[in-house]
Amino acid sequence: MSIDLPFGTWPSPITAEAVAAQSVRLSSVAIDGDDIYWLEGRPSEGGRNVLVRRRMDGTIEDVTPSPFNVRTRVHEYGGGAFLVDRGTVWFSNFADQRVYRMDVTGAPGPGGPGLPLSEGLKADPTAAGRGPQALTPAGEWFYADFCADRSRRRIIAVREDHTVPDREAITTLVGIAEDGRTQLLTGGRDFYSTPRVSSDGTQLAWLCWDHPQMPWDGTELWVASLAADGSLTDARCVAGGPTESIYQPGWRSDGSLVYASDRTGWWQLYQIDRQASADRRVQGDPAYSTGRPLLSNAPARSEFGRPQWVFGGAVWADAGNGTMAVAYASNGVWRLGVVDDAGTLRDLDCGLDPQDWLVATPSHALLIAASPLRAPALVRVSLGDAVVEVIRESSPATFEPGYLSVAEAIEYPTAGGEAAHAFYYPPRNRDAHSTSGRPPVIAISHGGPTAASTRTLDVRIQYWTSRGFAVVDVNYGGSTGFGRRYRERLRGEWGHVDVDDMIHAVTHLVDTGRGDPARLIIRGGSAGGYTTLAALTFHPGAFKAGASYYGVSDLELLAHDTHKFEARYLDSLVGPYPEMAGEYRARSPIHATEHLACALIFFQGLEDRVVPPNQSEVMAAAVRQKGLPVAYVAFEGEQHGFRKADTIVRSLEAELYFYAAVFGFVAADVVTPVAIDNL
Repeated sequence: MSIDLPFGTWPSPITAEAVAAQSVRLSSVAIDGDDIYWLEGRPSEGGRNVLVRRRMDGTIEDVTPSPFNVRTRVHEYGGGAFLVDRGTVWFSNFADQRVYRMDVTGAPGPGGPGLPLSEGLKADPTAAGRGPQALTPAGEWFYADFCADRSRRRIIAVREDHTVPDREAITTLVGIAEDGRTQLLTGGRDFYSTPRVSSDGTQLAWLCWDHPQMPWDGTELWVASLAADGSLTDARCVAGGPTESIYQPGWRSDGSLVYASDRTGWWQLYQIDRQASADRRVQGDPAYSTGRPLLSNAPARSEFGRPQWVFGGAVWADAGNGTMAVAYASNGVWRLGVVDDAGTLRDLDCGLDPQDWLVATPSHALLIAASPLRAPALVRVSLGDAVVEVIRESSPATFEPGYLSVAEAIEYPTAGGEAAHAFYYPPRNRDAHSTSGRPPVIAISHGGPTAASTRTLDVRIQYWTSRGFAVVDVNYGGSTGFGRRYRERLRGEWGHVDVDDMIHAVTHLVDTGRGDPARLIIRGGSAGGYTTLAALTFHPGAFKAGASYYGVSDLELLAHDTHKFEARYLDSLVGPYPEMAGEYRARSPIHATEHLACALIFFQGLEDRVVPPNQSEVMAAAVRQKGLPVAYVAFEGEQHGFRKADTIVRSLEAELYFYAAVFGFVAADVVTPVAIDNL
C-alpha cells in the first residue's frame, strides 16, 4: 500500500550502506587463454583495487593479495594498471608505484586472437604461488598502459619520471625486461599512451600529444619498426594532429591497424591495411596517412570514442575471423555491436549499455555493461544471438523495480538557442507518493568537464529518487557522446556554457510542472563542483541549495597547483595563463562570494592532489563569514573521488541531513547529524 507523504520524506530500502556496497568498481577486463581477469575497486577494503580471475571451470578468485593495490598514478586518474599474458601478471602497486610480476598458479593455455605463440613471455612454473615480486626499482617512477613484447621477452609501458623535485614529470615509452632493466624507446613529447605491439611483433603503435592539448583536443598516432635489440626505427606519424583526436589504436590479427578519429566531427573507426603499414614506400601516400573508414554503414551522428581520462579504455576488440566487437554512442546512449569482415555493423540487442572496457573472443564480447534497471556487471555476450551471461555483479544488493526510477532522455533549449541534453529521473517509490506540491529537484553537474552522464542504473541517484526527489543528470555543452562541435561549445566558456545549461535544465523542469521552484538543488564533484559553485555564486537565486564534492573554487589557484596531465587544461576551458589572469579571477567563485544567497555543503578528501583541500576550505570559510548555512565535511585518507565505504555512507547521509535541515522537512532515515553553521 502506497502512503501519501511529502516529497523528500519517503522511507527507502536504498540506504547509504547499499550505495556503498553497490559502488564496487568493475574495470579493466582482460582475457588470457580461457581465463578472464578484471579489477574490483572495493570500498569495504579502503578502496583497494584487486585483480580478480575467473577460471574456465567458473571458479572466481583474487589474484593480488592484500595489501597490494593495483592502481597507477600516471596522469593521476590511472587505468591500464595491469597486464596478463600467458599466465604471468604485471601490475603497478599504488603504495610504491613499482611494477610487480606474479606468475599465476594454473597458467592458461595459448593466448587469444592476434596473440601468436612464441618462446617469449611465459609463466615460470617455479615461481607459481610465490606472490608478487618487484620488477622495477624503488624510486619516483610511475608506470601504466602495459603491453607484451613477446619476441623480446619484455613488456612496454608508459613511464612518468618524478625524480627531480619541482620539475614537471617527464613521460616516455620504455621497455621493461624480465630482470627489471628499462630501455628508453621514445621521448620528447609531453604525453604518451596506448603503446601496442603488432601481432607479428615487428611494429609498435602509440599516441602522443603536447601541452596545451588534451587527448580529446588533438593527438598523433605514430608507428615504428621494432629492431632486434628492442629499439625503434623508421618512426612516422600516420594520423592525427592538433585538431584531430585519435583514440584506441590497436592491431588486428590480420596485421591491419585500427583506430578512432574525430576528423569528421564524430569519433569514427578507421583502418590502415596490412600492406600499407608494412610498405615503407607508401609513407607519403595520403591514404596511408589517414586510413580508410572501417565501417560501411556507420550510424549518423555516432561516436566510437571516449575522452581519454584513463588508460586502457576500449570501444573495439578484434574477435578474429575478420570480425570485431564494437561499442558506440548515439545521442548519448551507448550500444554494443559486431562488425563482419565486410565492415558491416550489426547491433547486438542485449538490453545492456557498454561501459568503458571491451575485449572479445571469436564467439563472445566481454565487457562491463549496465542498463537503466541494472547496476554495472561484467558480462559475456554472444556475438551471434546476443545471449548474456553475467560473470560478476558490482553489488550483491538488488532492489524491486518499484523503487527504481528509469532515466528519460530530454532535450531543452539553451541560452545560445542550441539543444542541450540530460537524463531526467522522476521520484519513484512503490510504498510512497505525494499528492501535494512538486518534488525538490537535484541537478547533477558531472565531472571532467569533458565527460558524460549515462542512463544506466546508478544507485546514488536512486538514493534520492526513492526518497521523493527528482533528479536531472545534465550533459551540458562540453560533454562527450554528441560530437566534437558539442564538446567544443565549452571551449573558452567554462563557467558560462555549463552553468547556463544547468540553469536551463531546472527551468525546463519547473516550466513543465516537474520541479518545485523553491527547492532547486545543484550538486557536483571535481569540475562538476566548480560548475555547482559558479552557478550558486554568479547566478544567485537560480538554486536554493548546493553540494560541492572536492569542487574547484579558485581557477587561478588550480592553474598553479595541479598535476601535469591537467596543467594546461584550463587553456582550452578559459584561456592561456597568466595572459588571461583577470579572466581566471573573474570566473572564480571564491572572488565573488558576496553574491551567494543559499546554503552550501562541502565534501573533501584531505589527500586530494587534483583539487587540493584548500580550495574547499577557503570557500567554506567565505560562506560561513557571509552568514549563510554551511557545512564542511573532510575525510582523512581520501584522494580525488571517494573510495572508502564509510566515506560514501557518511557523505550521502550528511547531504540528506543538510537538505532536510535547510528545507525544513524530516527525513525518514535516522542519520548522524552534521554540524551546520548559521542555521
